[in-house]
Amino acid sequence: MTNALEILEKYWKHNSFRTPQAAIIEAVLAKNDCIALLPTGGGKSICFQIPALASNGVCIVISPLIALMQDQISALKKKGIKATSIASGSTTEEIITLFDTIKFGNYKFLYISPERLQSTLIQDKIKELNVSLIAVDEAHCISEWGHDFRPSYRNIEVLRAIHPDTSLIALTASATPEVLEDICVNLALKQPQIFKKSFQRKNLAYQIYRIEDKLHRVLQIFSKNKKVDVLSMCQP
Repeated sequence: MTNALEILEKYWKHNSFRTPQAAIIEAVLAKNDCIALLPTGGGKSICFQIPALASNGVCIVISPLIALMQDQISALKKKGIKATSIASGSTTEEIITLFDTIKFGNYKFLYISPERLQSTLIQDKIKELNVSLIAVDEAHCISEWGHDFRPSYRNIEVLRAIHPDTSLIALTASATPEVLEDICVNLALKQPQIFKKSFQRKNLAYQIYRIEDKLHRVLQIFSKNKKVDVLSMCQP
C-alpha cells in the first residue's frame, strides 16, 4: 500500500486511510471486483480515485448526477489531475475530439452518465481506450428495490463486454441485501469482495417528543445552541 499512501499524501495531504478504505483500495489494485457500502461522507470516491491514479489508463466513472460529476471533476482538476466528462449537446465531431484528447492527453478519469453510455458511438470510442478501472457511483440506482432506480443503469453491463478484463467497483451509501444482490447480478460482478462500514454515528442522538406546542419546543431546543439564530429561522 506504499504507492497508494504516497498518492494519498501527495494529492489529499493525509497520511492514513479511514477504515476500510485501505482494504478496498488493495482489493481494487489486485484486480478484484468490489462493492463498497459506506455511509455518506465515508470517503467512497478515494476508493476508486487512488487505484486509478496508481494504474495505467483511464478510469471510467458512471454517475447519475451532472452536479456530482462536475464537483468531482473540479476537485480533481484543483489537484492537477486530468478528468473530464461528455458535455450535454456534444456533436459527433466534439465527442470524437474529446476521446482523442483523453486517449493521447494522459487523462485519468472520464465521467459519464448511464444514459450517455447507451450511445453506440461512445461505446465504440471507449473500446479504443486503455481502461484501468470501471467505477459505478450511486450503484443502488441499478436496483428496482432502490429508492433512486434508473433504468439506464441496467445497461452498464455493456462495459464488461467492451473491457471484460477490467475490474469494476460499485459504490453506494444505500443498499439493502436485495439491492446488493441486484448490483452483483446486473453488473455481472465476478466473485465480488463486499466491504461494509457501520452507519452508526457516535456524535448523533435521537429523541422523540410527544407534545402539543411543537414550535415552542423547537425554540427551546435551538435556544440552547448559541450559534443558531432562532429568530431568523422562524421568519416566514
